[in-house]
Amino acid sequence: MELIQVGAKTYYIKNPTNIGIYKINDNDVYIIDSGNDKDAGKKILKIVEEQGWNVKGIINTHSNADHIGGNKIIQDKTGCIILNNKNERAFTESTILEPSFLYGGYPFKDLNNKFLQAKNSKTIEIEDNLPEGLEYFELKGHFFDMIGIRTSDDIYFLADSLFSEETINKYHIFFIYDVEEYLNTLKKLKAFDGKLFIPSHCEATDNINKIIELNENKIAEISNKIISICENEHTFEEILKEIFDYYNLLMNANQYVLVGSTIKSYISYLYNNGKLTYEFKNNKMIWKKGN
Repeated sequence: MELIQVGAKTYYIKNPTNIGIYKINDNDVYIIDSGNDKDAGKKILKIVEEQGWNVKGIINTHSNADHIGGNKIIQDKTGCIILNNKNERAFTESTILEPSFLYGGYPFKDLNNKFLQAKNSKTIEIEDNLPEGLEYFELKGHFFDMIGIRTSDDIYFLADSLFSEETINKYHIFFIYDVEEYLNTLKKLKAFDGKLFIPSHCEATDNINKIIELNENKIAEISNKIISICENEHTFEEILKEIFDYYNLLMNANQYVLVGSTIKSYISYLYNNGKLTYEFKNNKMIWKKGN
């Protein structure tokens, strides 16, 4: 982990999940997200302590495990508050909800891992509790009530509203809960004018237009591929296999629920927009291209 200063009061820790830090005074800081596990939390605390700072609060952009994994150890050691937004609070305080939601039922034991389920932590609503110098804005689509943070230095932390070219080219499918809202968020980002943008899984940049276009194009590509698959009748499981085969992805329990949930979201998006339809045959739900 590397601490990088990007404004008078704004820093970030370069990490697989980038961590924001904002100084509210000479001694106290708020952290934006906390990494994917206890070890990440320990490293964040070490960096903060080396600077002589105290953690007063954590702001979680959303409740996915790789953004709240360090919450508990940091909160236990510092007594800091944790700010979260709407439905994200429930998933942060009762983290069994994430693998349950992804699987669509009680998760079998292979899904109870740190990549899908962090430790529970106590939160309060972000509304009216942000310190001076910070503001939040909604970035819906990736998860239920995800937010971004703008600091007084005109630095934007964009959470998982954008995925890097490297991630897109390697994995093709990035997790989306609501495709329509994700596309709306991408349109929203085009109007942002800031000094620096820091998505959680991209390099910091002063221009996000190319990354926005890459994300939009990949969503269109996947949508068109699903429509193409459904030229013939397919069950969801058959669609999922076709997608894994097409992109040369390797199935395992984590990928089954993460990619599977995302493909279901694409199917819902396409159905809601008249591109797909369904019927039940022999007690199977069959998807096919719309009229």
